[in-house]
Amino acid sequence: MTSAVIVGASGGIGRALIDRIVAGGAHRPVFALSRSGADLGAGVVAGLIDVTDEESIQAAAGRVAENGPVGLTLVATGLLHGPGVAPEKALKALDPAALARLFAVNTTGPALVAKHMVPLMPRTGRSVFAALSARVGSIGDNRLGGWYGYRASKAALNQILRTLAIELARTHPDAIVAGLHPGTVRTALSHPFRPDADSPDTVTPEAAAAHLLAVLDGLTPAESGGVFAWDGRPVPP
Repeated sequence: MTSAVIVGASGGIGRALIDRIVAGGAHRPVFALSRSGADLGAGVVAGLIDVTDEESIQAAAGRVAENGPVGLTLVATGLLHGPGVAPEKALKALDPAALARLFAVNTTGPALVAKHMVPLMPRTGRSVFAALSARVGSIGDNRLGGWYGYRASKAALNQILRTLAIELARTHPDAIVAGLHPGTVRTALSHPFRPDADSPDTVTPEAAAAHLLAVLDGLTPAESGGVFAWDGRPVPP
């Protein structure tokens, strides 16, 4: 049995993913990695990680490696807004510090997680590396503009995942790499931008986790490198 690693375990989607993976029983142990290192209950191994600090990622990977091969790594971190960071409505709102922060969390962080976790994946048999992306990261689907930094950082993430899939196919023919668009989920990340909590256009973290894991379960190595929405449909590049 291989382990599962969830990075960003303290977030709404991360917690829901862990609950569902533990209940499914396909992976053991389940590592819950976050900046807080919070204990998330039985069947879960909590650990510290900061995706903006490579030494932290490397140390977390070392602890994971002690428990054998990793069958599932899912990066559930993301930044849309926060101190000094907000979606830009126009070009004049661009701020270099905010752009750097968005890329550090949304692009470089998952790439560095891959750098240290992918070597722990088995070379034969199904394994998955996935990261939460966003539909707004699609270049072909961009019809509204705005949100420069978030769009660009997610588009760059999608390119990282595609490039990783090509490289990984040479040594891990059964592996799958995927970006996941969870939809509008009732979490702190989307709170300022989502409709009313009871709107049918939003979903709970628990429902989002169920959808995303179902999508991953249905993917084949031939689809590796793609980005997929919560309903399984491909997101345009």
